[in-house]
Amino acid sequence: MSVFEVHRRTVQEYRDFISSFVQIADTRLQEYLEKEVLGEGGTLFPEPLLQLSPAYVLDKDVDELAREGLLHPETAQIFRRPDGSPFRLYRHQVEAIRRARQGQSYVLTSGTGSGKSFAYFIPIVDAVLRNPGVKGPMAWVVYPMNALANSQLKALQDLKARYEARTGSTFPVRFARYTGQTPEDERREIRANPPHLLLTNYVMGEYLLTRPEDHPLVCPPESPAPFFLVFDELHTYRGRQGADVALLVRRLKARLPEGRPVIHVGTSATLVARKGAGPEERRQ
Repeated sequence: MSVFEVHRRTVQEYRDFISSFVQIADTRLQEYLEKEVLGEGGTLFPEPLLQLSPAYVLDKDVDELAREGLLHPETAQIFRRPDGSPFRLYRHQVEAIRRARQGQSYVLTSGTGSGKSFAYFIPIVDAVLRNPGVKGPMAWVVYPMNALANSQLKALQDLKARYEARTGSTFPVRFARYTGQTPEDERREIRANPPHLLLTNYVMGEYLLTRPEDHPLVCPPESPAPFFLVFDELHTYRGRQGADVALLVRRLKARLPEGRPVIHVGTSATLVARKGAGPEERRQ
């Protein structure tokens, strides 16, 4: 049996199931139901949605960027594939790296699987390597869900394992996840030795700002190095939640030493100006 026949039978059986307990006396409503709701292309069984994934423009690899001086040489050694070859980046990733090196904030909107996390992880790692003496957190990466934080923690752990196996050196960037799922013994260790990069969520961010024991994680020392404040899935922060997060950002920045540069980063695959906006308006 072909997949098309399986689809046809499945839809027909579900249509019969729905119809079996919907009894309408008015013939006009019955006709409307059969045509506009239960019929082919109706609201209950719309036509399949077919979309093509965009082809993102490739740019230089991390080794080329290191030779240009845009990346620290050791950054290029970290961001490599399992076989040791350098990651080749998309144009939007390179643009994000350039903006970060210039101390500029940016919002990146591109599709799922387009490497948005590298657009902030690479600049953060590069900033750590360029400022080896800086202690305390240099970046907060805030996720709306713990599952996303856990996924990115695993990605960083994989980079660390490959780097140490390939070079025999200790991974130069300390990172940690600090969420409701973090055991208390890990929390004590994180407070005692604050990582360069902290993965968290906005709810935990509120706790970090109010608990005295978490003071080392929200009051980094004075430094000319930039502090990165990253919000992944930026489109989720709307309405009341968006207002709460905006206040969270202001309160965190108030804890930073005066003059400490801050780079704000936002990423989203579904951030649009309005329904029906054209490419230029969406880009703006």
